[in-house]
Amino acid sequence: MEKCTGDDAVTDILMTGPYPDWDMGDLEAKYRVHKLWQSKDKDALLSSHAGAIRAIATRGELGASAALMAKLPQLEIVSCYGVGTDAIDLAYARANGIRVTNTPDVLTEDVADIGIGLLLAVARKIPQADAYVRDGSWRKGNMGLVTRVCGKRLGIVGMGRVGAAVAKRAAAFDCTISYFDTRKRDDLPYTFVGDLLELARDSEFLIVTLAGGESTKHIINAAVLAALGADGIVINISRGSTVDETALLAALESSAIKGAGLDVFWNEPTIDERFLKLTNVVLQPHHASGTLETRKAMGQLVRDNLAAHFGGQTLLTPVV
Repeated sequence: MEKCTGDDAVTDILMTGPYPDWDMGDLEAKYRVHKLWQSKDKDALLSSHAGAIRAIATRGELGASAALMAKLPQLEIVSCYGVGTDAIDLAYARANGIRVTNTPDVLTEDVADIGIGLLLAVARKIPQADAYVRDGSWRKGNMGLVTRVCGKRLGIVGMGRVGAAVAKRAAAFDCTISYFDTRKRDDLPYTFVGDLLELARDSEFLIVTLAGGESTKHIINAAVLAALGADGIVINISRGSTVDETALLAALESSAIKGAGLDVFWNEPTIDERFLKLTNVVLQPHHASGTLETRKAMGQLVRDNLAAHFGGQTLLTPVV
């Protein structure tokens, strides 16, 4: 347990994993913080403070399971540092009157930037070009030709906040933009395609921006990759669960698709080592929102949601 003011009225919160120093300092000044990840006996920590803990501050990849929440009878809110809530048992939270918040919007632009950045990196072979210069290959001859991005057919899987931001950027590249989602968005000028296989067949680039969870698990499967074809490039900036990695690895290894750019993985950070041997994939350590500006804004939103809840005010970004 971390220091606080010592006032008995100070609210107890449980943290499942660390936040940046600027967030930790503020939280420790305002709350009695219990650091689950530092505890050698997590069950003992939870049982000792179960009657006092009123909030969980978590991260998207750590979430909050029903089993964890069930151990905290006074739990009122789970505030998530990240937009993804698929690791939080929302059904349990709903059934037990526990509020849940996340940090949307503040990371949208950075995630969209990485989506386009990964597309450029894969299509133009930017990592390979860098290595070509560094290892002296350029002195022996010109590098092989690569793939243009400008003017191509780009499909977006999931037209939410991030999908719309990706589309805006792709439009600047004069791409023809289509998208798949559960419904058509009348506020956007892009072409809605209600069949994912059709979208894949009609696209050279496929950028995945879906939310995670059971409803989207392995939605990018072998059939979708086959429809995308040998000239296709898939970019995943959503969740590792949305892509069937077994099918993706087979497609990359056999050149059934041209390449992939991945910021997320099924078993991160211990990813399948076969990815490391491939030259037609660009890998990122789930770092799309990893800018100083966005991470500060995310932490502030977590803290603002907690302050709003305990101050009896309206939550800024409620999920439940």
